[in-house]
Amino acid sequence: MSKPTIIVVEDDPDILHLLTFNIQSSGFDVLTSIDGNEALRLIREHVPDLVILDLMLPGLDGFEVCKHLKREPETQSIPVIMLTARGEEVDRIVGLELGADDYVVKPFSPRELVLRIRAVLRRAGVQANSGTFWHREGLKIDFEGHMVMIHGEEIVLTATEFKLFVALVQNPGKVQTREQLLHKVWSYEFDGYARTVDTHIRRLRQKLGEYASWIETVRSVGYRFHS
Repeated sequence: MSKPTIIVVEDDPDILHLLTFNIQSSGFDVLTSIDGNEALRLIREHVPDLVILDLMLPGLDGFEVCKHLKREPETQSIPVIMLTARGEEVDRIVGLELGADDYVVKPFSPRELVLRIRAVLRRAGVQANSGTFWHREGLKIDFEGHMVMIHGEEIVLTATEFKLFVALVQNPGKVQTREQLLHKVWSYEFDGYARTVDTHIRRLRQKLGEYASWIETVRSVGYRFHS
C-alpha cells in the first residue's frame, strides 16, 4: 500500500526543513511549497491525503488557500491542519469554520504534530501501512469502524447496508448473484428473497449519491461493483 502524501505549505525554511524531516521519518511522502498560489497549484496537481498549511504566507495567505480548497469539489475533502505563530482564539475559530480539521500553534512539538496528523488521517479514512481502510476518489470505507464517508462526511448506513456494500467493494468487477449476496449478508439460502437484496441496493444507492452508479446492475443476474 502506498504511503499517504502530505503537502507542507510553510515559508520559513528552518520550519519547513523541520516539518519535512519529521513527517518523512514517520512514514509519509512529503511535497512542499513556500507560497499560497504555488501551494494551490501543487495541491490541485497531486491531490494529497493531507495539507499542513501555515497562515502567514506570501501571495495568498493560509485562510484564502483553505477557502479555495473547500470550494472546489476535487479538493474539498482533503484534510487541512493549520499552522501559525498566532494563537488567538479568533484565528482558531476562523480556521475551523473555513473547514480546517485541526490547528497547531508555533512553537510546536514535532512529535505532537505527527500524532495530530495520524489522528486527522484516521478520521478521514487514510492510514499508513494498513488494510483496514479503502478509498477511491471521495469515497472511503473504515472497515473496523464500520463507517462510510463521502468527501470526509460520514453517511449513515445500517449494519446490513454496510455489510452489503463491503461485500460488493471487496469483489470489484465481479458479478455477484442475489443468491450469493443473500448468503454472504443475510446467511439466507435463496428461496424467494431476491427482493430483499434489490430493496437494500436501492437504499444503498440513494445514500451513496454521486457514487450510486458504481454499483452496477447486471440484468437477470445480480450486481457488480465498478472496478
